[in-house]
Amino acid sequence: MSDSEGRPLRPIVVFGATSDVAIALSRRYAEEGASLILIGRNESRLMAVADDLRVRGAVSVRTLLQDSLTYEDHPALIESLFSDHRPARFYFFQGSLPDQKACEASFELTREAVEVNFLSIVSYLTWLATALERYPLENTTGGATIIVVSSVAGDRGRGSNYVYGASKGALTVFLQGLRNRLYKVNHGVLTVKPGFIDTKMTADIDKGGPLWAKPQKVADDIRRAADGGRMVLYTPWFWQFIMLIIKSIPETIFKRLSL
Repeated sequence: MSDSEGRPLRPIVVFGATSDVAIALSRRYAEEGASLILIGRNESRLMAVADDLRVRGAVSVRTLLQDSLTYEDHPALIESLFSDHRPARFYFFQGSLPDQKACEASFELTREAVEVNFLSIVSYLTWLATALERYPLENTTGGATIIVVSSVAGDRGRGSNYVYGASKGALTVFLQGLRNRLYKVNHGVLTVKPGFIDTKMTADIDKGGPLWAKPQKVADDIRRAADGGRMVLYTPWFWQFIMLIIKSIPETIFKRLSL
């Protein structure tokens, strides 16, 4: 399949492709006849997602089985993404929501949370950024865009989830620097900061009220932000103002709050 000028469509790469928001986003692309590369660690789930996308109209779906914590395999995986047409977008949805109380009693659990939510993504991005700088751009297609899901939890450390928040906060700062670096070679970086999402990852949390969003809503917001060349996205939109208020509370008061 080609674009309106006969050029082959550049593939869309999705890390953490079996997450609920990733699936919702990939379905949108499939319905438009996109070419997708899905990356995940659960083979049966990955195959099921790929089959669903083919039925929905994806022109091609390639799957890559990868454990994000197997760092030594990351360079080869990134190189394989450039073996054919240069991808247009790289989405990163991988992550986990750790048990804060369990992490407080175990450095091993804390380290695992930081590795999943920060270090593993940094590893991929380090190799990816180097590859994007190395491969020359095609004048007719422009630069690529990296879209990474962080969290509003990274905007300020809170007693209820500071291990998760710390890993996401570090990721947000890393992406700021990466954005500055890749801007010079015409590639974009979008940081996504979702609030509460009704997904498998939050299945054990009581839900209700207007602060909770459905995966499709978040996926649509991410797609629009990527299409529009945004640098930072809060989704749903009102989280930008909620976090502005939370960040403005003095520490002497904030430490007394149960947030």
